Amino acid sequence: MGDHRGILIPGLGRFRLGTGRLIGLRCIHTHLHSEPLSNEDLTDLVLTGLDLMASVEVGDMGIPGPISYAHILPKNNANEKWSITRVPDMGQLHLDFRALIRSLEDELARTDGGLSLESRERAVLVGVGKGATGKSRESLAELQELARSNNLEVVGRVVQRVKEKNPRFLMGKGKLTDLVLRCLQTGSNLMIFDNELAPAQVKSLTDQTDLKIIDRSQLILDIFARRAVTREGKIQVELAQLRYLLPRLATKNTAMSRLTGGIGGRGPGETKLEINRRRVRERIARLNRELEKIKKQREERRRLRNARRLPIISIVGYTNAGKSTLLNSLTKSRVHVENRLFATLDPSSRRLRFPREREVIITDTVGFIRDLPKYLLEAFAATLEELYDADLLLHVVDASSPRMEEQIAAVEGILTKLKLHHIRTLLVLNKCDRLETQERAALAQGEEGVLISAKDPGTFSGLLQEMEQIIWPRSSSPVISTVRHSLEQ
Repeated sequence: MGDHRGILIPGLGRFRLGTGRLIGLRCIHTHLHSEPLSNEDLTDLVLTGLDLMASVEVGDMGIPGPISYAHILPKNNANEKWSITRVPDMGQLHLDFRALIRSLEDELARTDGGLSLESRERAVLVGVGKGATGKSRESLAELQELARSNNLEVVGRVVQRVKEKNPRFLMGKGKLTDLVLRCLQTGSNLMIFDNELAPAQVKSLTDQTDLKIIDRSQLILDIFARRAVTREGKIQVELAQLRYLLPRLATKNTAMSRLTGGIGGRGPGETKLEINRRRVRERIARLNRELEKIKKQREERRRLRNARRLPIISIVGYTNAGKSTLLNSLTKSRVHVENRLFATLDPSSRRLRFPREREVIITDTVGFIRDLPKYLLEAFAATLEELYDADLLLHVVDASSPRMEEQIAAVEGILTKLKLHHIRTLLVLNKCDRLETQERAALAQGEEGVLISAKDPGTFSGLLQEMEQIIWPRSSSPVISTVRHSLEQ
């Protein structure tokens, strides 16, 4: 029930909005001033997933007049969002509503591509910012690569430039309506924001759209959860997820029932929310204790290694820069490599033997990324402790990336946060085989680094020479040629 100003649609939580499926409800209401369907009507049609929004115009004498009804449209070449029809009176309303909605749902289901076991979850990427649109598009391109690494199918990318971000939805309600409509038209049930979303924003967006809402940090955490292999890696990822989840816990129990009170209990007991938070904190404490044990084991291994006084070289760099490929080529190892972001998470250490009975330990670490979630940085602190013992850091860079300078700055920023900027760092410009001769020459002059192709050991001569001069300053050049010949063999 409502008044002449509007009606309040009740909570529709018990109705489920599925992919390619409308909610199963129609809203029919009256307009008292002969006005057409309003923007608010159309917004409610999309945001609540209604089958149909209809208005009946009522005259001064209470006699029903013209009827207008609207429903969303599947994706079409004209980019039309909805269809609005108006008939003069109820006597001329000749329409089988059930057949109409059934046909509409069939078309939406076809857009979804069926329910085959091989089908991937579909997502729409969203970037909201105050800066230049071009920079936001570049950031969304990286977000798309992250989504691909998580086996998601990206069906759309939306960038909106705003003067001031909406504290509830980041964007205006009209733009949000367009996004929900695109999700319905493309069979998507997931929106990924390139922005860091506050817990209240996630709740507001979820309640308003009935879609799954995640941000960039949560996507990265999910990738790590999928890729972690070792016990240590799984503990670190779970710890990061719990730290991310703790401030975002909210109860859906509006009654806030007291579950642990009762006879013999002091006070009214705990709410469901309080219980969840306490359990999360207990789990975090337990995981921290397990990580502390692993940390002591690492310290013991490092102590034994330092007793032999073996130099340590650690490979760092942006994700998918080619660090694992370089480790394989240098040490003839078979560490897993793949052309996607965060293909490997667990650190790998190998020996690299130089002539004259010289050896170094070379370690590959987890890749860095722009705006790396602080929860991950904190969780992987035990793993990254290996870097503090390094005599040399090899900063591997994808020289073919158009965002090379930004990636270098991002890695250097993380090294500074970790207080590793005092360790000698050698810039390694990888993937030079993808560059033209002129680009390669210009890069060699502009950057103080070594050009290589991690897949081609024949390009390692300059890298090996620099490594030896830093680790053993008095070494002679014949040693380098011998190592290069060994790698090529």
